[in-house]
Amino acid sequence: MSDHVPNKGAENLMPIQYGVLKCKAVDCRKGVPENAHYQVHAVAEGEDFRLAVNVRSQLSPSELLYYADEHFQHAVTEKLAELPYGFTKLEGRPGGAALDFIRSNLFDPKDMVPLPFEIPGQDNDLNEKCDFYIRRALAVEDAVLYVFGEEWGPEPDKPDKIFGFRPGRGVHNIHMNQGNHAKFQQDDGVYQDGALLIHFPSEGRWIGLFLAFQSQTWHTDDRTGHRIGEPVPAPDKPDRPGGKPSEPDGPLFIVGAVVRPEGAVGEGRESVTLLNASPQPVDLAGWSLANRNKQKHPLGGVLAPGQFLTVPLDRAPGGQEFLRNKGDIITLLDPDGLKVHGVSYTQGQVREGWTLLF
Repeated sequence: MSDHVPNKGAENLMPIQYGVLKCKAVDCRKGVPENAHYQVHAVAEGEDFRLAVNVRSQLSPSELLYYADEHFQHAVTEKLAELPYGFTKLEGRPGGAALDFIRSNLFDPKDMVPLPFEIPGQDNDLNEKCDFYIRRALAVEDAVLYVFGEEWGPEPDKPDKIFGFRPGRGVHNIHMNQGNHAKFQQDDGVYQDGALLIHFPSEGRWIGLFLAFQSQTWHTDDRTGHRIGEPVPAPDKPDRPGGKPSEPDGPLFIVGAVVRPEGAVGEGRESVTLLNASPQPVDLAGWSLANRNKQKHPLGGVLAPGQFLTVPLDRAPGGQEFLRNKGDIITLLDPDGLKVHGVSYTQGQVREGWTLLF
């Protein structure tokens, strides 16, 4: 799904060589029909990189799913500022800086919308959406890009085919990298999703750009990242896979959490509040809550229709809090271990004795 395919044997089902590039944008070009990638020329510590961002899918439907969060807040940003400029390889595991669209609770997949590659009009296609944010980064002196994906190069024998610098090198697969169609299954993996985060230190703000293919699924195997089930039919094309991600698989939602209980450390108990938004009671046997490190807290009982349930949390093994004050994620899992709902918070949102609302 990239314009630059590394040498991989057909039998190789290992995940991509994943990491994050910390860099500054210096130039950009919109994708064209013969190369449907939005291109960014970036530099890091005197080295040139090209960022190849897919704006059209090779598979049908061709429109990518897109979401931009102009006030992105997530605990992962605290780890990124510490990174050196350049490409840093990341381990595909929870608790680190690696991204996972399903498991990291970066955004609500229902907020993604399919966008065409290029159509007449202003600010209505994926080329223009990418161009808007990259040009914003170009205009702000202290803007820093964090580009998650797969590095290629350096290629000393040939210049970059778009910007002409030598040696050619860059980052691609800047999109969801799991739940792929069989044609691209060799790229599947967990905690290796691509994204573009832009930090504006002078504004105290982060922007997150997230892309996925409509041919990908939103339930994947925890070990391989391979698809579980089939993609949802697009509303206007019921006979074809794709479309926006499905509604939550269950009727329950995480609506609040007490992360830092009032009083001395160890006195109060953290808690998570759930809502049954459905007209039917839900038996919680086999359900669980999970944190960023995939530690689980089992649930039980029956939650009546329209009712809230506040769940006191036990401390994690070793006496550590289940929900970290420095930022964490909270995921609701059904009896099959599939994600039903998920939220995240940062250190700056935590206040002693207060309930976080989601």
